[in-house]
Amino acid sequence: MLKVAWSSLYAHPLPTGHRFPMEKYELVPEQLLYEGTLSAANFFEPEKADEQWITAVHAAAYVEKLKNQQLTASEVRRTGFPLSPALVEREMHIMQGSVMAARYALEFGIGMNIAGGTHHAFADKGEGFCLLNDIAIAANYLIAAKGLRKVLVVDLDVHQGNGTAAMFASRPEVFTFSMHGAHNYPLHKETSDLDLALKDRTNDATYLKLLGEHLPRLMDAEAPDFIIYQCGVDVLATDKLGRLGLSLSGCKERDRMVLQTARVNEVPIMCCMGGGYSEAIRDIIEAHANTYRLAQEIFF
Repeated sequence: MLKVAWSSLYAHPLPTGHRFPMEKYELVPEQLLYEGTLSAANFFEPEKADEQWITAVHAAAYVEKLKNQQLTASEVRRTGFPLSPALVEREMHIMQGSVMAARYALEFGIGMNIAGGTHHAFADKGEGFCLLNDIAIAANYLIAAKGLRKVLVVDLDVHQGNGTAAMFASRPEVFTFSMHGAHNYPLHKETSDLDLALKDRTNDATYLKLLGEHLPRLMDAEAPDFIIYQCGVDVLATDKLGRLGLSLSGCKERDRMVLQTARVNEVPIMCCMGGGYSEAIRDIIEAHANTYRLAQEIFF
């Protein structure tokens, strides 16, 4: 059975006019339930993450500053969020959502988190709407607690997974692959194990050709035990922060390629949602919902 992490905490309210669309965390599960792609039995509500696994990849001093609301004004600005106890609580539950989804993936082949994909968080700082890095926490958990040999991070958000790349720069048991806009945030890119930097307005055909060339090669070369897939939908041409040129069908084909690769190779995969900032919320919801539709089609 497909198991999906979701909590009402995911839709924590932000000030009116904030450009991060928190409402998608309510609307995606509503859409999936309405159309029958998922039922209530598919969802699980994560608890707060065990701090042991957070501080295994994040500096303990930084985690304490977060918990005690002691970030400086500049540190808060870097995250893009107005800091609050409720926001930190939300983040702790999102981290556990990805860890639990990874556990379910080991059991069922795939597990998913309605939130997550917080790839801009570094070991000792947050930025770009990310306070803690669920990809890093889940990958480390799989290696340290489950004995996995190699985790492949496939990060297809439009923005480079800079925090994840930096956190695993000296850890060969995690291979970081980021395919992102060359001229998009972050201005300073970290070095992933494989970076594919794309020109503005890259279209479906070019994008899918590149992914189709590199992903099978990585599967052969790295032989991963597990894939963590950051499937942000800010690659869409309609995205306000994206600058790439993918259509909804192209974004869906991207997801199909990654999920089918995991299925054919019998490698468990955990999907975390990442970004999506299209002007019309329906475009964001449709693109995210396609990932879940494909998960049911391919794995179940």
